[in-house]
Amino acid sequence: MLPAALSSCIEVMERLTAFCLVISAAFSLCKCGVAAAFQPQQVFTANETNVSLLESLHYLESVYGIANAAAPPNALMVGLTLIHGAAAKGAVCLDGTLPGYHFHRGFGSGANSWIVNLEGGGWCNNVRTCVYRKKTRRGSSKYFERQIAFTGILSDKAWENPDFYNWNRVKVRYCDGASFSGEGENKAAGLHFRGQRIYHAAMDELMSKGMRNANQVLLAGCSAGGLAVILHCDRFRGLFPSSTKVKCLSDGGLFMDAPDVSGGHTLRNFFNGVVNLQGAKRNLPGTCTNHRNPASCFFPQNVINSIRTPLFILNAAYDAWQVQESLAPPSADPHGSWHLCRNNIGQCSASQIQFLQGFRTHILNQIKGFAASRQSGIFLNSCFTHCQSERQDTWYSNYSPKIGNKAIGKSVGDWYFDRANVKSIDCPYPCDRTCLNLQFH
Repeated sequence: MLPAALSSCIEVMERLTAFCLVISAAFSLCKCGVAAAFQPQQVFTANETNVSLLESLHYLESVYGIANAAAPPNALMVGLTLIHGAAAKGAVCLDGTLPGYHFHRGFGSGANSWIVNLEGGGWCNNVRTCVYRKKTRRGSSKYFERQIAFTGILSDKAWENPDFYNWNRVKVRYCDGASFSGEGENKAAGLHFRGQRIYHAAMDELMSKGMRNANQVLLAGCSAGGLAVILHCDRFRGLFPSSTKVKCLSDGGLFMDAPDVSGGHTLRNFFNGVVNLQGAKRNLPGTCTNHRNPASCFFPQNVINSIRTPLFILNAAYDAWQVQESLAPPSADPHGSWHLCRNNIGQCSASQIQFLQGFRTHILNQIKGFAASRQSGIFLNSCFTHCQSERQDTWYSNYSPKIGNKAIGKSVGDWYFDRANVKSIDCPYPCDRTCLNLQFH
């Protein structure tokens, strides 16, 4: 047991290190042409105590999550709508406030086509971290931005988003902490675990706004939102008649149950806390929970093969979030030998690259069955990044990452409209020179 003073000192140093990483990451993204606004108060608050980096900071998403990014020039800014009928259904954020969404109506040939994007932003796995979270925009609509930029797959400009620019585009805000799957509460702590109800309330609202008349629909999301897409894909399909074209896109949501650098299972333990605390078991796919531990069914690798609705997986083989918070978190690397590597893949040693190549191989092995399906789509590039559909530079631009000379936005469009069979799997790092790799200093 460490002396209290030493333990407190170590905690302060960890926070300062995380703080510096966030600032440095923001500057790195700006230098790459990605506008990223960083507000220190969004990371550290006067009420935050004893909250680990993995549990609540999720600084990768805080830096370049779309809702938190400074709007690029000429970006479409879309206002917030709260779902006023949600409270009567018990569909509320962690703190009991109303959930919400941002909606830009489609036009022309896209007037009856819809993209519903489920926002990401980490999870909370115990009462302490959920209490922290409910005092942020990830747990309370009191802290939602009143306007956010629609870029990438949500852009309304044909030259930025040629296949979906004139569709009805919706961003459903994330304020539950369990990928829209929780069902429960903790009255003593004032916590409402209502992610599943928020999902249903949002869908009911959008159906009333005209989505019930859609002729083609895409459910999309990034990170924790990408995981939510996988968990809800078939349920979403069930909202529409068989004549409606329905597909799903999971971006950066392929979280793997893989050993960390110490041989432990950091993310498995974390997801176990999320599922058990928030009562998510009843809302996870029954095709998985009927023979697996519920927490295992929070991992896409155990769910994707049984999804009946066409699903596209967009992911980085060296996903920056998973490297930093699942594979090589400080808790699994007490001597800091992975410090440089987890912040910049270009600084990894030969043995560290070998470990990361093993992770890539693990991904490939886990998606073999999924890839064999004719209706599935895959874009797995060998980049060190996380979430690529909502950033304009990675989605569709002159500098977008490519596999076989085809960019992400074009690949997703070709798959959605059945113009091509898209099973794009990149060669191993460092062969891909089109990557926009993140760097944290």
